[in-house]
Amino acid sequence: MQEIIVDIQIGPEEWIKLYNGAAKDVHTTARDGRSVRFPARILSRFYLRDGIHGSFRILFDDQGKFASIERL
Repeated sequence: MQEIIVDIQIGPEEWIKLYNGAAKDVHTTARDGRSVRFPARILSRFYLRDGIHGSFRILFDDQGKFASIERL
């Protein structure tokens, strides 16, 4: 398993755009400096009224497919 840790700050207006499909992926930089892109839908369960804020560990299988996500 591979993992990345990302710090995410997505306000409610931006999240609505992602949720409605205006954009499908989140592009960000992992803490180790890697540029990463992943489906916005994996963040859905972390949405609060003020958006999505926090640090997350994202696990990928050996083929690079999403496995799981957790808030740190």
